[in-house]
Amino acid sequence: MTTFKDLGLPLPIVRELQREGITAPFPIQAAAIPDALAGRDVLGRGPTGSGKTFTFGLPMLASLSNSGSSKPGHPRGLVLVPTRELAAQIRERLDPAAAAMGLRTLDVVGGVAISRHIRSLASPVDLLVATPGRAQDLLDQGKLFFDRVEITALDEADHMADMGFLPQVRRLLDKTPKGGQRLLFSATLDGDVQKIIDRYMNNPVTHSTAPVEASVNTMTHYRLLVGGRDARNDVVTQIAARQGKTIMFMRTKHGVDRQVKKLRRMGVNAAGLHGDKGQNTRANALAGFADGSVPVLVATDIAARGIDVDDVSLVVHVDPPAEHKAYLHRAGRTARAGTSGTVVTLVMDEQIKEVDQLMKKAGVSAKEIKVTAEADSLAKITGARRPSGKPIEEPKQQARPQGNRPRSRGNQNPAGNRSNSRRPNAGRRRTRKDGPTA
Repeated sequence: MTTFKDLGLPLPIVRELQREGITAPFPIQAAAIPDALAGRDVLGRGPTGSGKTFTFGLPMLASLSNSGSSKPGHPRGLVLVPTRELAAQIRERLDPAAAAMGLRTLDVVGGVAISRHIRSLASPVDLLVATPGRAQDLLDQGKLFFDRVEITALDEADHMADMGFLPQVRRLLDKTPKGGQRLLFSATLDGDVQKIIDRYMNNPVTHSTAPVEASVNTMTHYRLLVGGRDARNDVVTQIAARQGKTIMFMRTKHGVDRQVKKLRRMGVNAAGLHGDKGQNTRANALAGFADGSVPVLVATDIAARGIDVDDVSLVVHVDPPAEHKAYLHRAGRTARAGTSGTVVTLVMDEQIKEVDQLMKKAGVSAKEIKVTAEADSLAKITGARRPSGKPIEEPKQQARPQGNRPRSRGNQNPAGNRSNSRRPNAGRRRTRKDGPTA
């Protein structure tokens, strides 16, 4: 069996992984880490939950440990990501290995008071994880500089393309030294992502563990025909009252807020997640969902990528997604790292043709069943049951302790939440149309 030591990672990193109970690399890690350690530019494509963070992050830490020291405001490693949740998750997952190598990491994201980031950058940062908008803000203010960046990673590059971030990403990459090492990871390597590859990467080696369609192979898919809107709403409430962690997807922020209120009035402890939520509210919602105290997360597509929470057994498309890629990424919140999960799409009468076309484009075969809120088939498929009817009080808005944050999944979970960088709390928020503040 291949080990992380066999891949050529430094012993302090290997020992830290062993301390956390992580011994066997995932396929994408075993394939790509040696090339990244050798200084090659790497393109990685794999299904969601395949272990991409360690694939680019551990070689970056190994490289930085051998190349001198960092200066305040001048990181030597840069990771660009589309969402603030993904930035925090990557930084938290890499912190223990970074500490083992004597390195400091920091995440800088929108939705947080920029003064906090400025204070954090006053001390040397070796590896910076950033959303494009906040990185540009700090560069414009003369508090951040990319002139010493030796190695850059782009994670979820296709998602950044979908969100219109690539022009900003190009401006940021133009500020890094030419000839630096580049690592790019994406579910797909085409279209606008290919333009980034052609412009910034030097003879990259490609590692692809599976096509994007393979990410649905460990899931069971259903199309539940619910009739009209009122009947659908009754079905949603029954499903939400099930045992286990459930993510429900809506198309709009207003739909999320309205659905959460309905569920809480019916006795279901639910939290909402969308782009207009403040950073502290978003962090609390994810922490409660991760530790199981809030079993239902209602979200827009902002949560379809990058949110890596253990044991999500059911994904519900309350509103079918607008396009097939969104279906795959929503569905990818369950059945992670080879585990199984169920994905259901609630289909009203006027949506039948639309959803049929969506499934064909996604390459998904989903069994079609007519259901009502009281149907035995609904309970069998989803675990639906009658809610208590006792309203849930609104949660107090206070920061949770670090130990309750979402952590990585499967056997590559960090054993603790030790951090060698300061995690900022919420500050002023910026909003844009539905999607993450960058």
